[in-house]
Amino acid sequence: MNLPKVLTDLVDAQNSFDSIAYANCFSETAVVFDEGKKHNGRLEIQDWIQESNEKYKSVMKPLEYTENGSSGVLSAECSGTFPGSPITLKFHFDIIGGEIQQLKVTE
Repeated sequence: MNLPKVLTDLVDAQNSFDSIAYANCFSETAVVFDEGKKHNGRLEIQDWIQESNEKYKSVMKPLEYTENGSSGVLSAECSGTFPGSPITLKFHFDIIGGEIQQLKVTE
């Protein structure tokens, strides 16, 4: 599967539980929507993913990626220490200048 470099970096960071490398895939003003919550900016995103990593130990296995201009959707099998694991989630990205501007996680 041919993913943009920033998404390859994101998956690698997630699978190694590296919250700093994960957050560095986002712009300073990026926004993440997950589990009904909104996380603004790189520092909040780093805190969110670090807490999520500690709680769920989730790893991602990319299944499919579709792209339309600066927007893309990555379907990935996510497994970890959460009820119903593994689950397939959709990661809706806006990527500009090689940085993620927005991410929305859906089922």
